[in-house]
Amino acid sequence: MKRLFGVVVFALLVCSLAFAETAAGRVDSAATVLNEIMATPDKGIPSEIMGSAKCIAVVPSLIKGGFVLGGAHGRGMATCRTADGWSAPAPFSVTGGSFGFQIGLQGVDLVMMVMNDRGMQALLSSRFKLGVDASAAAGPVGRHVEGSTDWKLNAEILTYSRARGLFAGVTINGSAIGQDENATRELYGRMVPFKSILTGSVQTPQSGESFVSAVRKAAGSDTSAAPSATQRPTVPVNPPPTTPVPDPPPTPTPTPTPFDAFSPVTPDKAPVSVDRMR
Repeated sequence: MKRLFGVVVFALLVCSLAFAETAAGRVDSAATVLNEIMATPDKGIPSEIMGSAKCIAVVPSLIKGGFVLGGAHGRGMATCRTADGWSAPAPFSVTGGSFGFQIGLQGVDLVMMVMNDRGMQALLSSRFKLGVDASAAAGPVGRHVEGSTDWKLNAEILTYSRARGLFAGVTINGSAIGQDENATRELYGRMVPFKSILTGSVQTPQSGESFVSAVRKAAGSDTSAAPSATQRPTVPVNPPPTTPVPDPPPTPTPTPTPFDAFSPVTPDKAPVSVDRMR
């Protein structure tokens, strides 16, 4: 039985490699998946969960299937909240299996929401198993979370899947998650520890910005400095009258100087001779 399961997983690995894309391409694919899911809020992840999530991980095109025994394998991107916002994207892989009568292959999009510190610590360990190192449960779907608050009290990781246009919570307990070292080297040009990336010790490369931007937008932390259309400048209802500017004071007229006998004499005002008066 174990040998048969190994054959199934190996076949899934071969299929995933056949459709492999670059790390930068996977960043864009993960961003597209998240944007498309959040574009239909009535059938997507509730806003309360998006706003409370510690980390968000997206696996575009997870390959799952098998014959009698089922398996799954995929590669994706994860980011966590830090004091300075969302961290740079951390490449990871997920591999798991399930028992049941399954025939054929199927590609699904997987979204994981890490809801508390314990789940975040499991993710930071760079290798853990869902249902063993961290509990996982199918996440609720819709615009808002209604009724029970079990998702906040009990679930460490909420999981979702989208296939053929349908989006719903899914249980993937038993799946192993670990750092994708090859994609990490490709994205950052060197090997960077999983924890260093997710705790904000590494800057987001330009090729990884699309996924981080999609997460900021989905989580409601993508703020804009531009004022909204409903905001208007505050204007007083009865503005005070404008104070008129006073006219400049008139120029004073110079006072005429009184006649002085000893003052210089002008030709047109010569004094009368004393002899003539006699």
